[in-house]
Amino acid sequence: MKADIMIIAAHPDDAEIAMGATIASMVDQGASIVVVDLTTGEPTPFGTPERRRTETEQASAVLGIKERVNLDLGNRTLTDGIEERKSLAACIRQYRPEILFIPYHEDAHPDHIAASRLCVSARFYAKLTKWDIPGDPWYPQRWYYYYSLHFRPVIVPQVLYNVSAWMEVKQQSLQCYVSQFVEPEQNRVIFDRIQQEAHYWGSLSGCTYAEPFGAVEPIRFDSYQQFLRNYD
Repeated sequence: MKADIMIIAAHPDDAEIAMGATIASMVDQGASIVVVDLTTGEPTPFGTPERRRTETEQASAVLGIKERVNLDLGNRTLTDGIEERKSLAACIRQYRPEILFIPYHEDAHPDHIAASRLCVSARFYAKLTKWDIPGDPWYPQRWYYYYSLHFRPVIVPQVLYNVSAWMEVKQQSLQCYVSQFVEPEQNRVIFDRIQQEAHYWGSLSGCTYAEPFGAVEPIRFDSYQQFLRNYD
């Protein structure tokens, strides 16, 4: 499968938390998407590897994700190591995406920090020749950061994606993770928090709900029409 977009997450549910509505929108527009979870996310208080796998499959079905893989690189011990880079680079070569969405590089969770660095390294490794990485060399054109964070930094996103029509679908996908967000009573606040944050970003961009993304390279426009935005 040749993917337009690859979304790489440290744990199952990270992609849904950060950009579930964007994923649903892109799927509806015909984009081919693959989600790569770097770890199983286990152990957790209410989860098991089998249960998390079932929850992930259910959430993927809600969002319309047809291709999702788990590299099982070690929850809580994830590193930006040579073998981890090769494993993710091989996955990039297999799916040949044009765009990567990766975790933001500042967070309280060590796995998220390591995952961000690993994604950048593996993107570079995927283009290298004369090495023992399966597949033909491939170099995704661009990456964007998404925000699935364990603290509340002041972020300045470069892109706000209008997800007004897909917020309900996102919430439904998160409800599939019963072991993470429903059974632990203290975690149920995530549903209100995500709605409130999306409304905030939407208010800054003239829509009801939006999801934020970061970029490290300039974003090019090819015509003046691309500068235009419709505000309510």
